[in-house]
Amino acid sequence: MKAFTIFLVCSTLSSAYMVFSASVDTIRLYETIRDGDTIISARGEFELGFFNPGRSTNRYLGIWYKKISYGTVVWVANRDTPLTNALGVVKVDGNKILLLSSNESGTVVWSSHKSRSSVKNPTAQLLDTGNLVLRDEDDMTGENFIWQSFDYPGNTLLPGMKFGFDLVTGVDRYFTSWKSLDDPSAGTYTNRLDHTGYPQFFLWKGSVLWSRTGPWVGSQFSGNPNNYPNGFYTDSFAFNAKEKYYKFDLINKNSSATIRYIINPTGVSNILLWNAQNPNWKVLVTLQASDCDRYRLCGANGICNINNSPRCECLSGFAPRLPKKWKTLDWSNGCVRRKSLDCATGEGFVKHSGMKLPDTRYAWYHMKINLEECKKLCLKNCSCTAYAKADIRKGGRGCYLWFNDLIDIEGYSEDGPDIYIRMAASELEKTRGTRLHRQVWIIVVSVVLCVLLAVILVFLLKNKRLKREERLKFSSESIALTKIESEELELPLISFDFIEKATNTFSQNNKLGEGGFGPVFKGILDNGQEIAVKRLSKNSGQGLEEFKNEVSCIAKLQHRNLVALLGCCVEHGERILIYEYMPHKSLDFFIFDEETAKSMDWAKRYNIIIGIARGLLYLHQDSKLRIIHRDLKAGNILLDHEMNPKISDFGLARSFEGSITEANTSRVVGTYGYMSPEYAIDGLFSVKSDVYSFGVLLIEIVSGMRNRLFSHPDHSLNLIGHAWIKYKENKLLELVDGVILESSNHLEVFRVIQIGLLCIQEDPVERPAMSQVVLMLSSKMKLPHPKQPGFFTERKIRAGDHICSSSTLSSSNDLTITADLPR
Repeated sequence: MKAFTIFLVCSTLSSAYMVFSASVDTIRLYETIRDGDTIISARGEFELGFFNPGRSTNRYLGIWYKKISYGTVVWVANRDTPLTNALGVVKVDGNKILLLSSNESGTVVWSSHKSRSSVKNPTAQLLDTGNLVLRDEDDMTGENFIWQSFDYPGNTLLPGMKFGFDLVTGVDRYFTSWKSLDDPSAGTYTNRLDHTGYPQFFLWKGSVLWSRTGPWVGSQFSGNPNNYPNGFYTDSFAFNAKEKYYKFDLINKNSSATIRYIINPTGVSNILLWNAQNPNWKVLVTLQASDCDRYRLCGANGICNINNSPRCECLSGFAPRLPKKWKTLDWSNGCVRRKSLDCATGEGFVKHSGMKLPDTRYAWYHMKINLEECKKLCLKNCSCTAYAKADIRKGGRGCYLWFNDLIDIEGYSEDGPDIYIRMAASELEKTRGTRLHRQVWIIVVSVVLCVLLAVILVFLLKNKRLKREERLKFSSESIALTKIESEELELPLISFDFIEKATNTFSQNNKLGEGGFGPVFKGILDNGQEIAVKRLSKNSGQGLEEFKNEVSCIAKLQHRNLVALLGCCVEHGERILIYEYMPHKSLDFFIFDEETAKSMDWAKRYNIIIGIARGLLYLHQDSKLRIIHRDLKAGNILLDHEMNPKISDFGLARSFEGSITEANTSRVVGTYGYMSPEYAIDGLFSVKSDVYSFGVLLIEIVSGMRNRLFSHPDHSLNLIGHAWIKYKENKLLELVDGVILESSNHLEVFRVIQIGLLCIQEDPVERPAMSQVVLMLSSKMKLPHPKQPGFFTERKIRAGDHICSSSTLSSSNDLTITADLPR
């Protein structure tokens, strides 16, 4: 009897072992895993099991990272058929992986696709690549998969995954965004390979073609300005009789670094990097980074350039089809030739460099001919409108020919692909004449400049006895101009007369507003382009150094959430900056005005918050130099025609090279209400002082109230002090602007307030970096509890303090101040 009991116990244990997992990374025939159980890949890289995303209570079968970024989901099996309880069961049956609801005999919720006949010993295995495969356990190679999850991706591309078509099996591997962070079902945006003509990738928003990569040109897609030599991964594109796909691979597969591609619910696609030195996902590449990435933004034969304002212009030899609409920034009708092609003798080509090549769906291609042969083919065909190299590596090979209008062109860099556009003989003569005229003009201008410099030199020598102040002033302005030019910023120096004309002699009717450094006017150029003109007052607090700082700083920055600087003027002692025009003015105009605030629902405010965070992250981490803004406030956040935020006013910004993140100054500049305690009191500024300003801004956006002008009958605290009380009392609803209560998810709003409080903690070490802030805003990670904020009570300014103590400062949230701290 005793022996029988031991046998029974052993049998029971053996049976249980088989049910739950005979091996840590596999599910064999007749084995199951239930909700709460998981399998883990051999080296522990990935884990498969059940989870619920964000605030959802639905259960999904998915794969997520195990070693790093634990819980970051990379694949979901039943994304469109969630379980409503925790009774799901997974098993291998025949040549399928089945997800059942409730028990082994329950309803099939999801199953893997059948790809070939049944095998004797089917086994599901989770690989260290993140690939869930179904294979024959007797297959010793382990590479002949019956089915694999890599063939059916969701919103994530992992190293080694193929993105495209298998022409043999018919498998189409494409990516679809989640509906939201709480709902992994198929969302609005889909990115897939289109193989009409030469293959290229399209991003669809529903049934609307939203964005396009250029075709692969041998080392990169022609729509990418760089090949992103990052040392972490290589990418490639396969195009043959069996497959058409893109993939990337890690250079060092044994390192701690990894990458992934993800398409967000908003349609933005990023390639993200994680490594042990920076254990957070960092954006390496952002696709659809600007409005120029919108498909056909500039219409047929139009070219979009992110560095231009307005964005669109016609190709050389073309003119707007509908000039009046073009002037109103409606570019959808595109451009037409000034002189039609008639296949006459003398037609030739104009070369355009650094281009995103046009849509290739209806283009012809041949991969084995050279560029000269390509040109001859195009000339022989009267319908051919343009040609280009198909592969730009090692001198180039292959050929594209276009036969219709050229669609979706973007100019981005000097080292990008070239395209040769066919032109009528008369247009070619104009082009040659223009080039000759330009060469003559350069010679004439050079001679005139030499003479002018000689005259100036003589003038200076003959006027040695002028007042020292005047000499120094002239010298300073000359040095400033030379400095701007010598830095090769490619920033136009615009004449004062030109600006006067554009602003109607700085008419009050054109005045947009006035900041601490002077007025801002709206201007209209001769071509209809609208601009914003910032004219520094003679007696403003911003001197020559701040002016040079703003010019040299912002001219080097390019990001969709930073305002673009178009030019400057230093004539007649003036200091004028010309920016792209923002039709919706600044953020404070919307959130602090009772009437205009009604148009700012939660979706718009949240989009603005995300945009500001990304712009600030770029300044702190992703730009060539680390930039600390030092005057981040609602008045310095401008809104474009689609209410996208752009950080502006870099006169007080400081830049750092290398790993430097902070500095000390005895000259404090910034705006009360947004300045961090360590900066206002001790002159210590860092990326964390910008984070503090961002935190104040978050609470202002959510509440619709100014920090400094806030008042409450129950206490004398400022807005952040009030927010701190409401957070501790768990009464955050009382802090939220009534305008957004109906349009918002209250938990999401409360989360933003908590992030804001984390940003304004008194100790800068406790404040999160902007990379962490962006992650907090874009995920549902658990947030720590904030500690006491700095300046949560109004600080009384003593008359003896060198920081200005006038009542003006304490009554305005937007006044930028400069103060000298006692040494």
